[in-house]
Amino acid sequence: MSSPTHSAKSFSAPTTTRALLKKVVVLGATSGIALEVQRHLARLGCELLLVARSPERLAEVQSDLLARGASQVLTCAADLAAIEYHAGIFDFVRRSFSGYDTVLLSYGAMQDQKDSEASVDVLLSELHVNYVSAAALLTLFAADMEQRRTGCIAAITSVAGDRGRRSNYVYGSAKGALSLFLQGLRSRLHPAGVKVITIKPGPVQTPMTDHLPNAARFAQPEMVARDIVRALERRSPDVLYTPKIWRYVMAAVEHIPETLFKRLSF
Repeated sequence: MSSPTHSAKSFSAPTTTRALLKKVVVLGATSGIALEVQRHLARLGCELLLVARSPERLAEVQSDLLARGASQVLTCAADLAAIEYHAGIFDFVRRSFSGYDTVLLSYGAMQDQKDSEASVDVLLSELHVNYVSAAALLTLFAADMEQRRTGCIAAITSVAGDRGRRSNYVYGSAKGALSLFLQGLRSRLHPAGVKVITIKPGPVQTPMTDHLPNAARFAQPEMVARDIVRALERRSPDVLYTPKIWRYVMAAVEHIPETLFKRLSF
């Protein structure tokens, strides 16, 4: 693993977005959903700081967002799952992007459930990427925002974390743990005026889900991105299901008795 590398480009553009949403840090900037969110933010004239593993991919995204209207785009190439790099990432954000008002965490990984069942190493890797590293990194940003008494933290979890299913319970348990972490963080930061938004998408057409059955029927990332940007602008709701039908679907799923639920094959 290499240490974080950074770059910056900017050009003058009018800022048309709401006052609360000007400087956004995106952790996992090359994920399918994040790419669409960033395009919306660029059109709003936001300043962006993008963190992801690939310097080459970050450079491509940086150029694209500047062309779409972003007033500034900084990049930091680092493996977000590697906790030993978190302090360096956070230090770069504070030095180069002071006054940031929003943090969006959008990275994760979905292993094949059967692989996680067969290998403890695969299981631990999935839990680490989707929960442990995310909680560790958000803790750094939470302390800074709490001290400044302003800002918004948003993180993409999944409806898979609402109830354990045999087809993806390892991934779902990691996302469920992250959702629970965010719930506690929301309570902790509320007195400081810092908002915490839990984003729970249903299945979305992204490279991470291309291998799944019926992937062509999943939600388009553009639709999900619009919902996320709207929530970031409004600093609400506390929990965003997107598309919104999933709020009702998961409410129904949660009320299925366990004696019946354990017999279902999905």
